[in-house]
Amino acid sequence: MVKLIPNYPRFVTRNWKPFDAVKLARWTERIVFRKEDNARKYTAFYATGVYGGMATGYGVGCCFRCVFCWVEFSRDFPEIYGDFYSPEEAYEKIVEAAKKYNVHKARISGCEPTLCQKHLIGVLEHIEDDPWIKIFILETNGILFGIDKDYVRQIFDRFDKVYVRISLKAGTPEAFEKKTGAKRENFEIPFQAIKNIIETAGIETIGKRWHVAAMSLDPRIMTWEERLSLLKKLMEIDPLVVLLLEEEVVDPYDTTLLRLKAAGWELEWPLKKIYKPARELLYELLKKQS
Repeated sequence: MVKLIPNYPRFVTRNWKPFDAVKLARWTERIVFRKEDNARKYTAFYATGVYGGMATGYGVGCCFRCVFCWVEFSRDFPEIYGDFYSPEEAYEKIVEAAKKYNVHKARISGCEPTLCQKHLIGVLEHIEDDPWIKIFILETNGILFGIDKDYVRQIFDRFDKVYVRISLKAGTPEAFEKKTGAKRENFEIPFQAIKNIIETAGIETIGKRWHVAAMSLDPRIMTWEERLSLLKKLMEIDPLVVLLLEEEVVDPYDTTLLRLKAAGWELEWPLKKIYKPARELLYELLKKQS
């Protein structure tokens, strides 16, 4: 029987003590990464309908504890779930799923894929040389990209097939802490990741090599004031980030409902109203100025 690691953060509760996301990333890597063969934990390999058809390696381990997270409990108990796969083994499983369902896109999901950097680079090296996979969607919370510009440079300089999606969770430090479980001092790191990408790949590559997503259409989890704060921060980076912003709402997965309840969030279902998309607000602003 696998023993649970004491004091490892599981999921947000009402009396939650915030953690440092960078430290949790390194702690989690020690659980889900095996140095001797560069192997990482995965629970499954399959294809899904997102992004028009996507082969997925369902990995283990994250450095956030988002209250609206849909991922299975491998996020919270990484020592219990999954088996170790080398980069070559993970790549082979991903391509096997892609060919089985005749899709040409791939990703690592169910986790923070930028954890275990050496493993990810190994997977991408195989993907880059494989003619079947046309694009690899790298979805990230931005923590490791925010603290390591060289990591960003490796991804964009070495791998033409990689498309990065930075996912923001909140618009203020206080809301960030409440929603992710991480200390509010970590709030700026994902925004720094966006800046690092722009400095590395250029703003002209947005929509071609990367874009930003945010959980910002849902009034149940983001106040109007928080939303304005988020959009203002992105505008200060570059208006194009807002123009191409992908906005999301909370979906009622079983794991999501349990995490929201544990954290003391009471959301009404179904969602009855959403905010006006940021690009529409930006269009209106530009019209007024012209």
